[in-house]
Amino acid sequence: MTRGKLFVISGPSGVGKGTICKKLLEADSNMRFSVSMTTRAAREGEVEGVDYYYVSEDKFLELLDEGQLLEYNKFVDNYYGTPRGPIVDWTESGHNVLLDIDYHGAFQVRESYPEAILIFIAPPSIEALKERIRGRGSETEEQIEGRIKQAMDDMAQADRYDYLVVNDDINAAVWQVQQIMRIEKGKED
Repeated sequence: MTRGKLFVISGPSGVGKGTICKKLLEADSNMRFSVSMTTRAAREGEVEGVDYYYVSEDKFLELLDEGQLLEYNKFVDNYYGTPRGPIVDWTESGHNVLLDIDYHGAFQVRESYPEAILIFIAPPSIEALKERIRGRGSETEEQIEGRIKQAMDDMAQADRYDYLVVNDDINAAVWQVQQIMRIEKGKED
């Protein structure tokens, strides 16, 4: 059986990563999506094992000490991380795995799972990204400017990725990522 691959998708907020991941998963029944673990409490409507795996801080730190997390970060007093076990199990059974995380996590994954393929999704321009974020209608102008500042930081890391895809058109971006995946799946381990 051919071993599956781990594909890491990153990019600034508002660039369309979630939509791209959703379309990739819909198009490939062999693809699995990695669910993150967190120490924060579940929000109303969130489902264990679908939205996150919810654990205590003690359990999270125990798993971290045991090397059972591919990557982790602490944000607003809560830990977030990617469990190693499901990814290893899925790839060893021939499934490809998709992981949607920021560049900090992506580079941690690269260190602990060097065969991971890192794909950066970029907007066609900063102005286009601003318009996408404004179009959501969920943030103040100050919050939008904060997201743009973070986006500039994110995009400064793009050259450290294996591939760069510009999301000017969602269907074209999905097609490009699918082509990258086909090329990578065709390479020998």
